[in-house]
Amino acid sequence: MAKGGKEYCKMEMIVEREIYPAWARDIEECEKNYTVNRKSGLTAADVEERRKKYGYNELDEHEAPSIWRLILEQFNDTLVRILLAAAVVSFVLAWCDGHAEGEKEITAFVEPLVIFLILIVNAIVGVWQENNAEKALEALKEIQSEHATVIRDGVKIPHVSARELVPGDIVELKVGDKVAADMRVLELISSTVRVEQGSLTGESEAVCKTTKAVNKDADIQGKRCMVFGGTTVVNGYCICLVTQTGMDTEIGKVHSQIQAASQCEDDTPLKKKLNDFGEALTIIIGVVCVLVWIINVKYFFSWEYEKGWPKNFKFSFEKCTYYFEIAVALAVAAIPEGLPAVITTCLALGIGKMAQKNALVRKLPSVETLGCTTVICSDKTGTLTTNQMAVARLVAMETTSDRLRSFKVDGTTYNPSDGEIHDWPSDGMDANLQTIAKISAICNDAGVVQSEHKFVSHGMPTEAALKVLVEKMGVPNGCHTGGLSGTDILRCSRWWNEYEPRIATLEFDRDRKSMGVIVTSRSGKKSLLVKGAVENLLERSSNMQLLDGSVVPLDHDSRNLILGSLHEMSSAALRCLGFAYKDELPEFETYDGSEDHPSHEFLLNPSNYSWIESNLTFAGLVGLKDPPRGEVFQAIEDCRAAGIRVMVITGDNKSTAEAICREIGVFGPEEDISSKSLTGKKFMEMGVRGQKAHLRQSSGLLFSRAEPGHKQEIVRLLKEDGEVVAMTGDGVNDAPALKLADIGIAMGVAGTEVAKEASDMVLADDNFNTIVAAVGEGRSIYNNMKAFIRYMISSNIGEVVSIFLTAALGIPEGLIPVQLLWVNLVTDGPPATALGFNPPDEDIMKKPPRRSEDPLITAWILFRYLVIGLYVGIATVGIFIIWYTCGSFLGIDLSSDGHTLVTYSQLANWGQCSTWENFTVSPFKAGTQVFTFDNNPCDYFQGGKVKAKTLSLSVLVAIEMFNSLNALSEDASLFKMPPWLNPWLLVAMSVSFGLHCLILYVPFLAHVFGIVALSFKEWLLVLVVSFPVILIDEILKFIGRYMSGVQTSIKRRFSSKPKSE
Repeated sequence: MAKGGKEYCKMEMIVEREIYPAWARDIEECEKNYTVNRKSGLTAADVEERRKKYGYNELDEHEAPSIWRLILEQFNDTLVRILLAAAVVSFVLAWCDGHAEGEKEITAFVEPLVIFLILIVNAIVGVWQENNAEKALEALKEIQSEHATVIRDGVKIPHVSARELVPGDIVELKVGDKVAADMRVLELISSTVRVEQGSLTGESEAVCKTTKAVNKDADIQGKRCMVFGGTTVVNGYCICLVTQTGMDTEIGKVHSQIQAASQCEDDTPLKKKLNDFGEALTIIIGVVCVLVWIINVKYFFSWEYEKGWPKNFKFSFEKCTYYFEIAVALAVAAIPEGLPAVITTCLALGIGKMAQKNALVRKLPSVETLGCTTVICSDKTGTLTTNQMAVARLVAMETTSDRLRSFKVDGTTYNPSDGEIHDWPSDGMDANLQTIAKISAICNDAGVVQSEHKFVSHGMPTEAALKVLVEKMGVPNGCHTGGLSGTDILRCSRWWNEYEPRIATLEFDRDRKSMGVIVTSRSGKKSLLVKGAVENLLERSSNMQLLDGSVVPLDHDSRNLILGSLHEMSSAALRCLGFAYKDELPEFETYDGSEDHPSHEFLLNPSNYSWIESNLTFAGLVGLKDPPRGEVFQAIEDCRAAGIRVMVITGDNKSTAEAICREIGVFGPEEDISSKSLTGKKFMEMGVRGQKAHLRQSSGLLFSRAEPGHKQEIVRLLKEDGEVVAMTGDGVNDAPALKLADIGIAMGVAGTEVAKEASDMVLADDNFNTIVAAVGEGRSIYNNMKAFIRYMISSNIGEVVSIFLTAALGIPEGLIPVQLLWVNLVTDGPPATALGFNPPDEDIMKKPPRRSEDPLITAWILFRYLVIGLYVGIATVGIFIIWYTCGSFLGIDLSSDGHTLVTYSQLANWGQCSTWENFTVSPFKAGTQVFTFDNNPCDYFQGGKVKAKTLSLSVLVAIEMFNSLNALSEDASLFKMPPWLNPWLLVAMSVSFGLHCLILYVPFLAHVFGIVALSFKEWLLVLVVSFPVILIDEILKFIGRYMSGVQTSIKRRFSSKPKSE
């Protein structure tokens, strides 16, 4: 794809081996297909045969581009190629001049060597950035398991290298194991198995696995009988059959998608504009160089006519070379050599500013790209939400069975001090609330610890949220937690566990959908505490507990009342859990947890748990959620004001995602979202035309149950439509889309290393609000970059005009390439960099984003700087002519140095000096040097132009310093935007003038640059000639503001007319 082109990368179709749908087949069919028995496993011969067919269980090593290829790619840039050509030509000319004169001064090679140095530094930075691109694939490999417990030849073999697994292997998985390949669950040894696979699928909770087959067309979240490579077992013990290994696994597909996305990375909007500018510059330079030669061809190539035919051709190689050098000087003048360095510096400063706002930018160009973001595609879990389950509502019983109490619970983290319970009884917990607290604390295996400044859960997030609820509820009146450590985060939970110790656990399973514990009270009586799905507990409950602790029958009306509350909370996307208990346990009255007790064997069989958990007394229920971050709502509003659309793409279920989107403001509370909320699968079935029409909707959109491929396709289609896409994510499943997006944004706290390495920016606080702040900073940086790009380009236009006028008028060369290079790189550098510190506009996030195709420089701005450039050219050439032809100018005496005045005609025809009769030149003084021309008076126009050259260079520097003040604002006058609003610019101007004085007054440097020291009167002349550039631009700005006001007035007049007109 051509650099800066408008083509978009078409994602290559990833060729996959035909996959056997094990998730849709019964266990016996799977064993038959893979010719294996779960008891004995594969034989050694089977393993070798399958390894030859399927290879090792590892991700492919993609060959990284060689260092030489990366270096060559850095020169695939128009501006760089122009610089390279100019450096080569300059080097050849310097070599030829030195050879002709019999010596080679190092000063002649300053220009090409400096340009080569710029190109080398640029290549080093580019290669370094390219090398970082491959790290996402390496990070992906690190999350793979290293070992597995495998059954082969009827023997259980622990610690088999995961690399050695083949399809058909029988693997044991237990709590804490990292899954080594994609596997079909054959048998649950424990009553339940839960796997944390959110980083791969986007689900916010650990998933319960089953042995039952599912639909063949099920999405990755729906494949409940499969476990996937790279995920982790958080609960249970099971036997599995390896179905896919290596690149055929789900994580292998992600690896392929990351590799494909890395091949599709586009240039940033600014890079495209600079490439377009470089291409236009190439044409302009070529045309002007040819024009210069055509104008001056008469000086080095002439002929005479005889009988109408040209004869006696004369060619001067020396003069031809001289005008070729002028053309090279013109090329150097036209190229903004300092632009890459200033852009890099400004972006680096932007990275520092963003880091202060918790946005860690990994790639320099991303700073600018953020500023033109038009769409933010955000993951839900962990970005818009806290990724920490929290109880949002507590429902308890009233004094009668026909009413319920509802308490709103604040807090979005695992910090017990975060939030409170509203309308809490002033006289403390009643008996019913005590029962709920007791069940929440004891029927619970989770914990919460403080890690640095964060509170982290251990175990199931829902159980950790219940522990936090217990801390907010406190302990019963008259009870104290003083015996426990004051620093204990879960003091109240520990108190309940000591008050009624647990002696047995009835593990959760998918059939009962509940967990129970048997506890011993202070009196020695045994009771059963149960938590689980509300509907299931109601089916097994015959009574309900009231506020005062009394128990009444659970009748039909009471059951419907509780179910109504359940439906209300479920509609708000709350995950509901019920609480129940049982005081009469005659079978366990003497049970103390001993394995020798007769009841212990009864507890070892999970099929007995449903019978034990019967005739329960229902106590209450809670609604939990992964709550949205508090600041997200305002951030979404800010995006809307800034013209940025927000799309939520999540692997979570549709109803939960819709409720969160309503809560954070992506959708309105009562908005019809039937056309705005789709599952990833349904979106992919729409066809390209339908997909693009859906994505072009002006408001927010939601995609739920999205797989990695869905996210990637959404990003690709948006980019194809000209959108600048920022994509957020934290999981392995987000990495391909992060890589493909214009700006990939990973979560720094909860994000996987894969996501971070695939991203362009990492959020140190995992906060969506930080993205919005970074976009505002990116816009400000872009505006400042436009300011210094305009400044540098206008300066280059002035240099081009100066050289062109020199050639057109036929006067001696006033500015040489090494001087132009010094101005472009050093003198212009500090002011251009300082313009990057311009304060941001107050309404910067209230304007729509610029489109990626918007021009960097509008037609009016270009005209303005052509006028400015014309004045720069006239001023630099004009002062050169003034020195040679005028003894004084505007009352400033210039004759004190004793130089000889000539006529303009003589200056314009200096090449014919040798034919002039009686032409003599007096000696003149420049600084401490005295120049004499007794031997060759014509050298006055070459060696004697040193003072005139110095004046031209000084005017060029002074004008560009004044011009930097013009660049403070695109349209505002200096009276409204005074220089002291950006004090760094004043410092930079002082530095640039200081550097110019350095090369003027240090003899060695003055010799290198071919200049001499100036007197006070000559400096006065420089300032008088330079200052009008401010007045000219002020007039042009005034005209621009007037034209803009007229256009706005006309638009308002037409928009205010009635439609009937």
